[in-house]
Amino acid sequence: MDLDALTTTSGEWLRGTGPDSDIVVSSRIRLARNLAQFPFPNRADDVVRSDIEDLLREKVEHLKFNTALNYVDVSTLATLDRQFLVERQLISREHAESHGSRGVGFGDEENVSLMVNEEDHLRIQVLRSGFALDECWAEIDRIDDSIEEHVTYAFSEELGYLTACPTNVGTGIRVSVMMHLPALVITKEIQQVFQALHKINLAVRGLYGEGSQAMGDFYQISNQVTLGKSEQQLIENLKDVVSNIVAYERRVRDALVKENRDSLHDKVSRAYGILKNAQTISSEETMLLLSSVRMGINLGLIDDLEIPTINELFIHTQPAHLQKLRKEHLESAERNVARASYLRLRLSGGEPERN
Repeated sequence: MDLDALTTTSGEWLRGTGPDSDIVVSSRIRLARNLAQFPFPNRADDVVRSDIEDLLREKVEHLKFNTALNYVDVSTLATLDRQFLVERQLISREHAESHGSRGVGFGDEENVSLMVNEEDHLRIQVLRSGFALDECWAEIDRIDDSIEEHVTYAFSEELGYLTACPTNVGTGIRVSVMMHLPALVITKEIQQVFQALHKINLAVRGLYGEGSQAMGDFYQISNQVTLGKSEQQLIENLKDVVSNIVAYERRVRDALVKENRDSLHDKVSRAYGILKNAQTISSEETMLLLSSVRMGINLGLIDDLEIPTINELFIHTQPAHLQKLRKEHLESAERNVARASYLRLRLSGGEPERN
């Protein structure tokens, strides 16, 4: 698999075509699974990890999908390539930074990702654009059943699926949505949302999940507990909560436009102007400004730019992507200059050169 080829594409989940995609950027469901005959990865030596990877790689490569999965041996990748896959949401940071035999299989649309030897033997992930948890569940349930036809999962009649981390025992499911909530941030009402989510055992994380900081007003909201509830109960619970947050963000956006349209338009236009003209710009500032521009497009304050372009820029301006695009190692200051150059090019309607 030529990872450089991915710099010319973007995953389906970035295309802004799903339901409520003005606020819900993507939906994701992940399943944690382990093989009955092996110890968990954190208890397995290098030989056992290699045996696990060999077995699961063969199963992953022969899964029947619309298209074949690309399989990448993560253990042989350079640090930059591992970070590149993290930025594309195809592997976790833990998977990138781990050791020993491990790999990932993913489809051309980047909707499906199967991590081998992450925290568990197998992490199955399905992503979709917009608020599409039911579609994610239908797909991941089919994949899970297909794999289980060929392997024996570690399962307890009393506890459910057995996992390396006790908080995942039971269904082994993590249901999450990536939300863009700039209006709630502007009005400082976001803290009320966080407090309410905490009370009902829902986690709030940044763009890259556990341990990552929120940037650009993007927040991942997910369940924390898997034991004692069915997959459908957990999905329905998150759907109800997210629907309320979507409605809340929309009300606040409408109020901001009605009460101070000129001020909001000025904020959005200034953000757009900086992105189109900056000579050097950090990743953090880029995320913040892109967030304002994304809101402006959805509110009709910017009419010469489309959401898929902005969504893609959130990913393609990250450090590993910039270096892959430039085909050279860049220090932080050099990345800031390259990022500004890339933004000027893309926002003027140009496309980066493909070597």
